[in-house]
Order: sequence, then C-alpha cells, then structure tokens
Amino acid sequence: MDTDRKEILANAETIVIKVGTNVLTRADGTLEPNQVNSLADQIFRLKQAGKKVALVSSGAIGAGMGRLGLKQRPSDLRHLQACAAVGQSFLMRAYEDSLARYGIPTAQILLTAGDFDNRTRYLNVRNTILTLFESNCLPIINENDTISVAEIRFGDNDTLAALVTNLIQAPLLILLTVVDGLYSADPNTDPNAFLVNTVKQIDREVLEKAGVTKSSLGSGGMKSKLKAARLATMAGESVIMANGAIPGVLDAIFSGEPVGTLFLAAKQNMAAWKRWLGWAARPLGKVLLDAGALSAVCSKGKSLLPIGVREVTGSFQKGAVISLCNLEGEEFGRGLSNYSAADIAKIAGKKSESIIELLGILPYEEIIHRDNLVIIEQP
Repeated sequence: MDTDRKEILANAETIVIKVGTNVLTRADGTLEPNQVNSLADQIFRLKQAGKKVALVSSGAIGAGMGRLGLKQRPSDLRHLQACAAVGQSFLMRAYEDSLARYGIPTAQILLTAGDFDNRTRYLNVRNTILTLFESNCLPIINENDTISVAEIRFGDNDTLAALVTNLIQAPLLILLTVVDGLYSADPNTDPNAFLVNTVKQIDREVLEKAGVTKSSLGSGGMKSKLKAARLATMAGESVIMANGAIPGVLDAIFSGEPVGTLFLAAKQNMAAWKRWLGWAARPLGKVLLDAGALSAVCSKGKSLLPIGVREVTGSFQKGAVISLCNLEGEEFGRGLSNYSAADIAKIAGKKSESIIELLGILPYEEIIHRDNLVIIEQP
C-alpha cells in the first residue's frame, strides 16, 4: 500500500460512499439483490471496524423503471419523478432487508439543493446525520427526485455525495461507479490508456481526460464524477473512485489494494462555515473584477472594495452568496455580499469614500469582507 492511501484509510473514521444506479441494477433497470446484499455486507464490516458510514445511493429512478416495466429511462420530468416515487420505497426496502441481518437500522434522507442554500436547513441536515451515527444507524441519502425541478436539482448524485462529504466533514468520499477509475485517456478509443493510481490535483488537464458519455440508467458520467471529486478535494477531503461492480470492492480498498483512483485532498483544512459558503450554497449573482482587485483578493488576502468591480449581474439582496469572477466571467471565489445588486451597480468602480454620496449611507466600506469570502480556484 502506498503511503498516501495507508494514511488516508487509517485516518478516515467517517466515510461517505456513493453508489451509482448501474452498480445496483440489471441492464433492464431492475434492482440486482446480490449487489445490494454485497454492499450491505461490506458496509457492515466497515462499521465493525469502527467506521461511521453515510451512503448516498442512486437507483430510485432505475428501480422505478423496473417496477413500471419501462425499457428506457424517461426523458421528461413528470415520468422521471413518477419513477422516483415508485422506486424510492422499493430501494429503501431492499437496503432495510439486507442490513437487518446485521441489526443495522437505516434512515432515509431525501434532499434538494435548497437544503444546502439555506444555512439553517444545512445545519439541520448535518445534525440529523451526526445523530444517526450515534445510534449505529446507516443514513441513506438521495436527491428528492419526486419534487426536484431543474432550478433546484443537484444534477447528479456525484455532486450530492461531494456536498454531503463537505457537510459532515468526512475525510474520505468513495465513488462507486461502473468504471475502474480515471484513465489517462478514453480506454474505449485508446488502446494505450492506463488507469491512473493517484491524482494530486484535479486541474483542467485532468478534467479533459473525462469522456462525454454517461451511464445508460444514471444521470452522471466521468465528467460529473471528476467535478464532484474536485469539489470534495478542494474543501479538504480525499476521494477514491472505483468500480462498484467488482465483488468486494470496498473490502479491497480498505485492505490496501491499489483499487481505483485516489484523488488527494488539498492541503487546506477548511472551516465548516467556509465549506458552506464556497461549495454548498448556490450563488445568486456575480461580480467581475479587474486585475488589481483580483490580485488583492487572491494574493494579498484583502476584502473586495467597490473600486475593483467592473460589472455585476443577477438580481440579489444584501447577504446573498455571489460569485467573484475575472473579466472573462470565470469564477474563482464566492462571498456574502454587503450590498444588493442594484447598489453594487451604482458604486462599482468607485472609491469607498464615494459610497455615502452615491447611496446616501455608508454601511460598509467593502462589498465583500475578507471573513465572508472563499477562494475556490486560483485564477
């Protein structure tokens, strides 16, 4: 076992495991009981070893398809939601039956993106999961597909799993998919492609290794998994992506076998408040910064002053989470705005002492104070 893996696996007392639809289902979309049982067996062994486990499980829509006799995944929202409504209870029953053999109770947690936007709801979800751990319970988490619409969707459970990992500050996220991990190139088209054992940083070069295909029954693909892994690693957690169809894959990972691809956590260990600000809450608008402000905020640790803002977009009020972008519109940070979008438009490019003349009051000298600002990517 390499040193990085050994240390990460030994120190990971809390683990988030995400399992994809295609890992759990047959080709026709029906649940494969042997896969569910195998996953339950391995989770039991992890819990016996003293690990706290949260499971983010896809499969509700796929299970619903099987129950409804559908041969293809629906493309319209109402049929997807109907499949989820039918399949979610069936999925939970399968987990409950498998884990009951070990006396492990299960708890269903269905979430929407709005639960992460709202700080109070966000903390309530965190407290619920941590309390379930105290009772030796397995939280089983999924997106609430029956009510989610485009505006409040995570997009896929890879993103949800990364957000949950940040939420409970779990040091390790395991993404179980139907590929062996990240390859140096697309193995379907490049015979020289090889499995990458360890990735130190998920940069643009790594993201470009992702193919454009996605799974037949699930909603994600390699690109979504890399983005989720990037979200988790930037906040300070490590990620292992591995093939969940391999028998005993979790046992193999925790016995130290070089299974899948390990994505190393960034060196920073970010506070819970800034994890929410930088990666959980969705921005309601954005400000474009000139080169001077970009340098002051990113390199010198300064607050964002009005003089460095060139443009503001979106409609938001004071206290909203907004994106900080360069002049090309590329996001590099997020923060809590001291001003509404309308007021920022009036004071953008002006010195702070001009605010009282333009707005009639001077509540804050800065648009975003440094304490309420997170750099999520160096520009």
